[in-house]
Amino acid sequence: MFNKLLDKSEKIAVVGLGYVGLPLANLFSKKYDVIGFDVNAEKIELYRQGIDVTCELDENELTDSSIHFTSDENELKNASFFVVAVPTPINEEKNPDFKFVVSASEIIARNLRKGSIIVYESTVYPGVTEELCIPILEDISGLKCGADFKVGYSPERINPGDKNNPIENITKIVSGMDEESLETISKVYDTVLNNGVHEAPSIKVAEAAKIVENVTRDVNIALVNELAMIFNNMGINTLDVIEAAGTKWNFQKYYPGLVGGHCIGIDPYYLIFKSKKLQFNPKLIEISREINENLKEFIVKNIIYLLVENDVQIKGSNVLVMGITFKENCNDIRNSKVVDILDELKKLGVELTVYDPHADENEVKMEYDISLAENYDGKYDAMLFAVAHDEFKGMSLDEMRKLSKNKPIIIDLKSIFRFKNESPDEISYWSL
Repeated sequence: MFNKLLDKSEKIAVVGLGYVGLPLANLFSKKYDVIGFDVNAEKIELYRQGIDVTCELDENELTDSSIHFTSDENELKNASFFVVAVPTPINEEKNPDFKFVVSASEIIARNLRKGSIIVYESTVYPGVTEELCIPILEDISGLKCGADFKVGYSPERINPGDKNNPIENITKIVSGMDEESLETISKVYDTVLNNGVHEAPSIKVAEAAKIVENVTRDVNIALVNELAMIFNNMGINTLDVIEAAGTKWNFQKYYPGLVGGHCIGIDPYYLIFKSKKLQFNPKLIEISREINENLKEFIVKNIIYLLVENDVQIKGSNVLVMGITFKENCNDIRNSKVVDILDELKKLGVELTVYDPHADENEVKMEYDISLAENYDGKYDAMLFAVAHDEFKGMSLDEMRKLSKNKPIIIDLKSIFRFKNESPDEISYWSL
């Protein structure tokens, strides 16, 4: 199959064209004939017009791409190598929600030909590809896995908004159900990557590796969040502590902050769910999730304390909120923990002006019923820097003074600023 893909007598289909699927499809299109499929017809039309709703590709990259965009699943019959890159969220009970993976599997199954390979990239707990996806593919297609088609798994490693680590420079983990499928999958990915691939010994190992990447970060961020709470009571700046400790050669730097988005704040629940199915209670992973989820309470408490300390009446106070996306320099608002803080402040009667140069105002309104401000020309009781967008980093103290009703009151959740020499009479500043 690899040679047929290379000479373009066979096609690759990427199913799901979001933050993961679109850059991947674009990368594949530099070597292969690629069908980009998504059920969202409006999104497909925007892509055809060269409009990248994910903001992941460079200017003109989408316009110049050879991807054949479609929302017509019948066109998938022309592909023999499928890559599934759909979201894997959690439900209200914080259990895995496989509706997108199931739907993608059903769509592929209806259009599956003998000899095809299906590679899943969506983050799941170990066993999902073989225990959930393969039966769907077999039942609907009428074909037999192993004899008529094969599967593999290659966990996505896209970091939204990160222009320093594009997909082509990321080492990709690949796996296959047998040596033959692994060889083909490995070659297909390796051809378009600068740093090559790592061949996992099994699909389950590859699935587990992805979960571990994000669980490890979640646990370590929970640790520094807890340290930040301790140091806050001691009057010590957490960033100063981390910088000092970081001079030791084997110290790993992690920083306190909100843990949102669709990876670190979601993936641990998949492993927790599977662990409990196996009658094992993952205490450390669970308590880390609890610490990170409850950080909002600590932040809101300190915001209120800062306002009261500066004789600002809480009810009716006007706070300028800088940033609402889940992380810096991207437009992704999914599972944004900034929203949790805003909800708590609104309950206390705080008036909020929310500004974000990256977020889509219609999406924010639809998802969270929050109206984004077009600018921040007013006078405010306090300024909450919630996201470290590059646009905010150069703001001077003089600019903050002009935006403040009285003395600048600054809440800096990402430690964007380092006010060390200013007296308490000049500025009231708090950071994690």
